[in-house]
Amino acid sequence: MGENTKELESYLANHYIHRSNWLRAAVLGANDGILSTASIAIGVAAASDFREPVVLATLAGLVAGALSMAAGEYVSVCSQTDIEKADIEREKEELLEMPELELQRLAEIYEHRGLKKETAMLVAKEFTAHDALGTHIRDELGINEISQANPMQAAFASGAAFTVGGMLPFLVTLFLPLKSMEYSLYGFALFFLALLGAVSAKTGGASIGKAVLRISFWGTIAMGLTAAVGHLFNVNIA
Repeated sequence: MGENTKELESYLANHYIHRSNWLRAAVLGANDGILSTASIAIGVAAASDFREPVVLATLAGLVAGALSMAAGEYVSVCSQTDIEKADIEREKEELLEMPELELQRLAEIYEHRGLKKETAMLVAKEFTAHDALGTHIRDELGINEISQANPMQAAFASGAAFTVGGMLPFLVTLFLPLKSMEYSLYGFALFFLALLGAVSAKTGGASIGKAVLRISFWGTIAMGLTAAVGHLFNVNIA
């Protein structure tokens, strides 16, 4: 048992899929934190000659966004967990009521994956004898320890990442000159987004160049449209 655990840990050390759940939530949270707070700040800065409205709007967006991201991620992942649990309960009933049919389904799955019919049935029987429910959860439902949802982990990762991401443009609104605030926010936000793309790609073992290009492109569009709205209304917020 100990040797199997060590082998699994060694295998996962060379792959990145086990990081996908928390990494997805963290990247989404940080990206939203940078982009939404920077966009709010740019939009208000474009319509105001004073620092206070920009700072207050950015802070409000940061707090509301972090709470919203955490709550939304928790509810979303809880819904996924509920579906997974319902499917597992349904699978338990089917194994009790029609074990032969379930065995045949399992063999067909292995056959579709490339095994010969006789080999597929043999493998299905051996797996069923070892752990029938676990085998069907993994191979029929596609649920495993790596992909299984964790609501609290996802909510914390998303909310914390949003806060960290949102603090970066918020600090810009506090300390950089108001005269060039829009351009400073855009420049720093773009830098932060590119850095986030590079870090997330490196952590997930993906292409850094593609990640940076993708996140910078969409970030530019979002901030540009928000700045345009601020200039369009041209409301002087005092």
